[in-house]
Amino acid sequence: MSPHKILILQTAFLGDVVLTLPLVQVLHRRFPDAQIDFLTTPKGAEVLRNHPAIHSIIEYDKRGSQRGVGAMISLARRLRGERYDVALVPHRSLRTALIIALSRIPKRVGFNTSAGAILFSTRIKYRKDSHEVERNLSFLKVFDVEHREREYPALYPAPADAAAVDAFLNENDIKPDEKIVAIAPGSVWNTKRWLPERFAEVARKLSAGGVKVVLVGGKEDADLCSEIAGGPERKGIIVAAGTFTILQSAELLERCSAIVTNDTAPMHLAVAMGTPVVAIFGATVPSFGFGPYNEQDVVVQTEGLPCRPCSIHGGDRCPIGTFVCMKNIEAETVYQRAIQMLQNRPPKT
Repeated sequence: MSPHKILILQTAFLGDVVLTLPLVQVLHRRFPDAQIDFLTTPKGAEVLRNHPAIHSIIEYDKRGSQRGVGAMISLARRLRGERYDVALVPHRSLRTALIIALSRIPKRVGFNTSAGAILFSTRIKYRKDSHEVERNLSFLKVFDVEHREREYPALYPAPADAAAVDAFLNENDIKPDEKIVAIAPGSVWNTKRWLPERFAEVARKLSAGGVKVVLVGGKEDADLCSEIAGGPERKGIIVAAGTFTILQSAELLERCSAIVTNDTAPMHLAVAMGTPVVAIFGATVPSFGFGPYNEQDVVVQTEGLPCRPCSIHGGDRCPIGTFVCMKNIEAETVYQRAIQMLQNRPPKT
């Protein structure tokens, strides 16, 4: 099958959008004349901007201005008018399956475990033993394309994004030859958050060793990051949370020698920018397929707990009330993993 017009739908979390990019990139290389459009949330649209493999980004504000059945029908009508040959739907929700069915796109491809799998014309086996990148790449089978090489997501910050990061580093007296470690302590799910005081301990140890520490995240993480930084008197620990757009954050991560992070979006942004990851997992496990993807990345977790994993996404509170999966991870352990990363990687220039 040689497609002319492809639609890809992924309206889940930001990390899910990033992990769909390898599929987009391979499709673009194999079918350079095909138009590839991407339907996603407004936040997802931010991370996709400037990507050379994507022709158009269609925003679907499913939790805001386009909430409800009427907006779904309107979106489906719009997609019907675009006359796509094929729709690829990695997102496993009933809503996305319904939108595609209503769009009357002739070839509709989704996972066999999707809530609306019956609405797809072709169903791809969902491999629980694979990374999400590889699961998404399995959609290539529809086009009789074999791809065996490792494919990493790529992001494309604009020159203005680089200039914004340059200004930030200059304002905070961070020189190009200094080692920088990003710390991302936030998450939508409380049980995926390592203890703030232990992030703070890691930050202090790194700073005491002459490493610049930048705390990253969205606006919702700014207070948490300020708490971890310990106030403006803490030299060498800088709060960047809420300062940048998503692509500017990606540009900042590219300047870092490593990132220490929970199982959350900055982990995937760092992977896309080639920055080594020390990922801390609590309620979730990397075997779900959403762990860091670069070969040099490491995961820190408490092994052997019968209660792990407690859910696929995490939750607001520990189901058994102990939070032992995170409490058993000591600051010294994470600090040593970060130091090993720095020793194996030269300073950014």
